[in-house]
Amino acid sequence: MDRIEITICLGSSCFARGNQTIVHLVKDHLRKNSLEDRIFLRGAHCFNACKNGPSIKINDEYVHGVTKDNVIQLITKSLEKLNV
Repeated sequence: MDRIEITICLGSSCFARGNQTIVHLVKDHLRKNSLEDRIFLRGAHCFNACKNGPSIKINDEYVHGVTKDNVIQLITKSLEKLNV
């Protein structure tokens, strides 16, 4: 089974811009939808894109300007690409 890897920047700038909330939203979404076996979630110190944050990385694609309103849509699109 293909898995998606989501890495959330936990550097101070992204964290201050909202990635703390995004971490909680993603974890909650994975748990509620039983996606823990399809999505590997981890944190990283910094993506060196502070002015564009909050940032996440989905597989090999960096996504900047992530918000609590679009993060679940980003995950859903990634799952659809894999037909999961």
